Amino acid sequence: MSHHIVEAAGLEYAYPDGTPALRGISFRIGHGESVGVVGGNGAGKSTLLWHLNACLFPAKGAVRIGEVPVSRSTAPEIRRHVGTIFQDADDQLFMPTVGEDVAFGPRNMRLPQDEVESRVRRALEAVNASHLSARPPHHLSGGEKRAAAIASVLAMSPDILAMDEPTSGLDPRGRRALIEILKGFAHTKIIASHDLEMILELCPRTLLLHEGRLVADGATRDILSDAAKMEAHGLEVPLSIRYGSLKSNVQGPKS
Repeated sequence: MSHHIVEAAGLEYAYPDGTPALRGISFRIGHGESVGVVGGNGAGKSTLLWHLNACLFPAKGAVRIGEVPVSRSTAPEIRRHVGTIFQDADDQLFMPTVGEDVAFGPRNMRLPQDEVESRVRRALEAVNASHLSARPPHHLSGGEKRAAAIASVLAMSPDILAMDEPTSGLDPRGRRALIEILKGFAHTKIIASHDLEMILELCPRTLLLHEGRLVADGATRDILSDAAKMEAHGLEVPLSIRYGSLKSNVQGPKS
């Protein structure tokens, strides 16, 4: 059994006031896939991610991680396999130092101290943040906080990374550093973002949501280059695709 597989079948969810958030969503993500989740504001991207790590539970339908259904009773097991990076890194950093934040999860798994220290070291090295171990999180830049938050999840050795707007608030250098870090991960990755250039670079496959419905599931470049579809769902074709098409038209076919 692989805990890297994510499957939703007829997933429905409504907010407490009765507003529908997810409407009959079904998909299957296989081992090692990198999948983007895109859509306008209110499309249901974050709500979908919260179902993957048992922060929310389906009103109808089901979500499975491997063969384990997401439910209140399975939540602890689900969270061992799905690591979630929240949109605001401050929501994940609450200890006096970065090192203590990264160690928090492994310690709560009751691992031996030498294993905790090994996981902290490896996780910080993976995001090029070993030098931040003794730093207070509130003294970090946005990019450093993001790296620390990712390290705190990696230290749990999850099978799946679910990320909500991972490049939000980063300057160009921090954004590029994060993309390069994510390129090196062998995990199954599910990335919800408005940063379509990042999705294009990292995710061969994309799910397009609109008003809680899954309206497209396919090759990222095919979906993001469909101007009519993108406009109909509150998005724009990424500049790199538009510029590439314009450049090709200007140059004309080669003889």
